Amino acid sequence: MIELIPAIDIIEGKCVRLSQGDYGSKKVYNENPVEVAKSFEDVGIRRLHVVDLDGAKAKHIVNHETLRRIVSQTSLTVDFGGGLKSDEDLRIAFESGASMVTGGSVAIKNPQMFMSWVEKYGNERIILGADAKDGKVAVNGWQDVTEVELVDFLKKYIGDGLKKVICTDIAKDGMLQGPSVELYREIMQKVEGVYLIASGGVSSMEDIQELERAGVPAVIFGKAIYEGRITLEEMRKMNS
Repeated sequence: MIELIPAIDIIEGKCVRLSQGDYGSKKVYNENPVEVAKSFEDVGIRRLHVVDLDGAKAKHIVNHETLRRIVSQTSLTVDFGGGLKSDEDLRIAFESGASMVTGGSVAIKNPQMFMSWVEKYGNERIILGADAKDGKVAVNGWQDVTEVELVDFLKKYIGDGLKKVICTDIAKDGMLQGPSVELYREIMQKVEGVYLIASGGVSSMEDIQELERAGVPAVIFGKAIYEGRITLEEMRKMNS
């Protein structure tokens, strides 16, 4: 069964969502992310994706206290991303309770450092965040699109021993118009050995089932939950 991974995006310690990475589109859904995390845990969710949007903007970890509270008050396995640019950022994230961390921009800008993290912490704990637009890799909280081809980028890192990839199609993220199933199908076909976590655009449980049919092993979704398109009861049923 496809792994369900709800997302909590954090600005100023609050649970928010953006559309297409635009900070101007911020919508606060809950003042207390721990409460949100507990509601997921209550319906059988075991894994959570937490994004430090303040950190992504500041280029260093910011909301580690919120991470610490979520981990200490639930039994969820948390993968954490957003603004992780240095060895110190990783140390803080792991000491704050993250089981895994996601690095995106750093994998493009400083591949040597990124691979040193994989060597130090292992390929189960370091996830490659590959954000894409029109088949190219985007960085800096999606503000810059590079000339790097997404599939080639993934092949290189998987070839170097990485295992897990979160791939987000920027055009879809937060838009509730369905995920990029064809893109994920192409990745599954062309990048051997990848554990692909699809992200962006999920608007319903039907979208998740379509990704499952395409062979995608895991999916991150957030706005569909907060906008009532996917209910906690639906998540409970799919997890049972």
